[in-house]
Amino acid sequence: MRSRQIQAFFLLVACVSLLTGCDVKSDSSAGSAGGLVRLQGAGASFPAPLYNKWFKDYTVSHDGVQIDYQSVGSGSGVKSVIDGTVDFGASDAAMKPEEMAKVPQGVQLLPLTAGAVVIAYNLEGVSGLKLSREAYTAIFLGGIKMWNDPLIAASNPGLDLPNKPINVVTRSDSSGTSFVFTQHLSEISADFASQIGVNKMPSWGVGTGAKGNEGVTGALKTTPGSIGYVEYGYAANLGLEMASLENASGNFVVPSIESAKVALASQELPPNLIAWMPDPPGKDAYPIVTFTWLICYKQYADPDKVSVLKDVITYCLEEGQSNSEQLGYVPLPETVVSQVKAALDNIK
Repeated sequence: MRSRQIQAFFLLVACVSLLTGCDVKSDSSAGSAGGLVRLQGAGASFPAPLYNKWFKDYTVSHDGVQIDYQSVGSGSGVKSVIDGTVDFGASDAAMKPEEMAKVPQGVQLLPLTAGAVVIAYNLEGVSGLKLSREAYTAIFLGGIKMWNDPLIAASNPGLDLPNKPINVVTRSDSSGTSFVFTQHLSEISADFASQIGVNKMPSWGVGTGAKGNEGVTGALKTTPGSIGYVEYGYAANLGLEMASLENASGNFVVPSIESAKVALASQELPPNLIAWMPDPPGKDAYPIVTFTWLICYKQYADPDKVSVLKDVITYCLEEGQSNSEQLGYVPLPETVVSQVKAALDNIK
């Protein structure tokens, strides 16, 4: 039963269905020959379930359009944009100025959704786990190795924590989820900042690696005594236990759409639409949240692609936002939607 559940979920996030195509060797320079407009994208696994839902629904209602999206990680998505092998990329780590400078057509980053990075775990008989900032930082630094460590037990007086080793699961690929997670840990811990730091592909000194949010979720589901970091929707859809984390106000906050909304509420986007919340304020704010960005070129050779791409994005910003919560994502505030729509004028 467990394996069937995992397989069913990963069928959702793997490749957009046959209705949208799965050919990873698509030439992004190919235009609308024969009346078919094909868009090839690749990147972050964080928003993949939502992107796949959006692109599938759009192609069902629009004849002559095919959209392929490959969940290969934020780092690979950015590289694909730089190499010019896709029509659009996706990244939870946005792009650095030096990366943007490598793209002669220019790039426009568009936040299309937002979500939370959660610490999920598999520990029989234990639910409602609370992790202090000191505890969860120490786990991923390798300083805490047993589930009944005094630092964990101090925040969980009513839980029967076993005297068993903690099996840490991390990302093995270049990942925006890792970027967001290490950004938060570096913000709250000088030790973490100096030993590991902010990175899409950090050199973890502990645990085993898995590829993509899909891989980490699967490892957590099948490995007793494990703990790892994944996007909220992946953990929620597979019924993983998620720890309540101590936030900047000292409160333990349960990961949820509502607590992520609270964290995002105070965030204003600058003109380039890139902003970070490494440790959001607010007593009810979940502490690890992020926007995730679609990466478009500012100049395309094929006007048909531009027309379809803008229309797809508009669909995602309007009707598509209604799909967000059911898949574990945070709908964009109207102010952000307006900013993103205005930025579409930069794509030509």
